Amino acid sequence: MSDQENMAYHRRGFGLRDEVEPELEAHYRNALVDHICQHDHTLTIGDITIRLAREFGFCYGVDRAVEFAYETRLRFPDKQVWLIGEIIHNPHVNEKMLEMGIGFLFGRYSNDLGYEAVGKHDVVILPAFGIPFEDMERLGRIGCTLVDTTCGSVILVWKNVERYARDGFTSIIHGKFYHEETMATASRAIAEGGHYLIVRNLTETKLVCDSIRNSGMDREQFLERFDQSISPGFDPDVHLERIGLANQTTMLKSESIEVADALFESMRDRFGENRVAEHFRNFETICTATQERQDAILELLENPLNLMVVIGGYNSSNTNNLSNIAGPRVKTYHIESARGILQGNGITYKPVGEKDPVTDHDWLRKGALQIGISAGASTPDSEIGEAILRILDTLDLELPTDVGAVVDTLRRKTT
Repeated sequence: MSDQENMAYHRRGFGLRDEVEPELEAHYRNALVDHICQHDHTLTIGDITIRLAREFGFCYGVDRAVEFAYETRLRFPDKQVWLIGEIIHNPHVNEKMLEMGIGFLFGRYSNDLGYEAVGKHDVVILPAFGIPFEDMERLGRIGCTLVDTTCGSVILVWKNVERYARDGFTSIIHGKFYHEETMATASRAIAEGGHYLIVRNLTETKLVCDSIRNSGMDREQFLERFDQSISPGFDPDVHLERIGLANQTTMLKSESIEVADALFESMRDRFGENRVAEHFRNFETICTATQERQDAILELLENPLNLMVVIGGYNSSNTNNLSNIAGPRVKTYHIESARGILQGNGITYKPVGEKDPVTDHDWLRKGALQIGISAGASTPDSEIGEAILRILDTLDLELPTDVGAVVDTLRRKTT
């Protein structure tokens, strides 16, 4: 970045982990979750069994981003500290940032102040998703201090996209065109003089494949259909000749594999088996933590379950994909936070495949229940534990001595 010398740039922690650890522990850990994990991820009380997925909640990248934000606030106590937008897609965590006096420049927790609010002496935290290249350049011109929490898995995707562009390949990005991570990734293709096309799902991919085979929409129809998902100056007659696939790191892996297979087949049909490598590249970029949580919920679903509760932000891609996996197999309730579980056997949740939440006032039936619990990679243990505690309260169970002791301790901490 040409203006990087004008600013202080930090990508590693400030060596303050020991100082912020007690606060992180209090805000995000949970003794009930620890207890369940220590007992084979299972809690059985009478004829009620709660099964917690083997992999759930905070991944390494999220844990690092949150810790780095806490260290930043401690390192710069007298400076204005900003977040570009949500540091991760979890309301509990972002609300904690507000409580710490960290402001938001864009999005749900801001007044849409924008970069005009940033001064040279301010500190700006970049979220785990990263930010577009042009925004980095703008911040460089301001000369403020940057704290970069971008996940390493996201940066790996950027490197592949940049390589595609340098080699004359258009980046086909399997992701959501409006997602922060995908916008940041797409900008890396532009920065290297390349082009991109974003496909949301297999349906959109098949439209692209038809165009590669020269059997689909004409040029103008194509540009109209993908107008929000393509780079400036994109020409399907030119820029679909050589393509490289990348993924938003939190997408459903099984779908990404289908997208890759479909694109490969279309190139094979057009250019022949022996020339596919000249026209199509693919590097798997679904992050390990995302895949582990998807695998864990599939393993959980091997047990007979009456219902599944998935906990995480409604705008969290990886959480939505956990809900999408579970939904066809068992009644699934995707709650944004523990607050979604209401007093009197109520729950506010987002049904699988829907955009808006609804409320159910009789969701936990009486009698034997097998309840599955999973959570996205941006959901802290504290939210998972509180959700389980609210389920126990709703069922009005007589808790075993060891569980009761843990619950009593938690309740004392919150009063």
